[in-house]
Amino acid sequence: MVIANQAENFSVGANLMLLLISAQEQEWDEIDLAVRQFQNVNMAIKYSPKPVVVAPQGMALGGGCEIVLHGARVHAAAEAYIGQVETGVGLIPAGGGTKEMLIRANERTSTGDEMGLLHATRAIFETLATAKVSTSAEEARGLGFLRPTDVISMNRERLIADAKQRALTMARAGYFPPISGPIRVLGESFIATAKLGIHQLLRGEYISDYDALVARKLAGVMAGGPLSSPQDVSEQYILDVEREAFVSLCGEKQTQERIAHTLKTGKPLRN
Repeated sequence: MVIANQAENFSVGANLMLLLISAQEQEWDEIDLAVRQFQNVNMAIKYSPKPVVVAPQGMALGGGCEIVLHGARVHAAAEAYIGQVETGVGLIPAGGGTKEMLIRANERTSTGDEMGLLHATRAIFETLATAKVSTSAEEARGLGFLRPTDVISMNRERLIADAKQRALTMARAGYFPPISGPIRVLGESFIATAKLGIHQLLRGEYISDYDALVARKLAGVMAGGPLSSPQDVSEQYILDVEREAFVSLCGEKQTQERIAHTLKTGKPLRN
């Protein structure tokens, strides 16, 4: 299967208006269910018995980026602006985006190298906490949104055709879905490191108090929750921690103010 379109942008994320209305009406179970369903869709993409190639062009932000992250391969247009921008509206990536980036931090680190894992996790945390968006597909590879095996198409007119050929080639070669393995998380040691960096940015007045709160929530998820020491956890465990943090942030007044401001002006609110 190929996931693609021929619009100007691949996807700029979730329906924020619907999310805001649900949050204002305190429909927490409905929000939790919607996030859980999106997580399940992305996991189905990842573990499909047939290869799923995702072909983004233009902007692939928020939930759109999370779909990209779960593809068996990505065949991106050279002008693909990929990023997880949820912190800009007072939320965190919760469709499996944080989980996939943690997996990539693990992939960049040799087994048992917890100092290397700390550096890799911190780099990804900074990317997500600052809502960094790539200015090209090649930069997206450097940020971890694309893997070394993913491909970039220079000719946008051929993007979907190229992605289709890649999917067919993978299927003919005898494609097997990945095997779900453990994710190494660092627990309190990562939270301590992240909180120090957040405190320094706050004292330097680079971020607001609420930016700091959202960043601490994200750090907690990337640490694997309240774990006292490094541990191996499952993908579903991280998905549950992601979803819990997302729903809790939906209940914050400042998050609702940020969403409303973004819907009205198209720009982030620094409250």
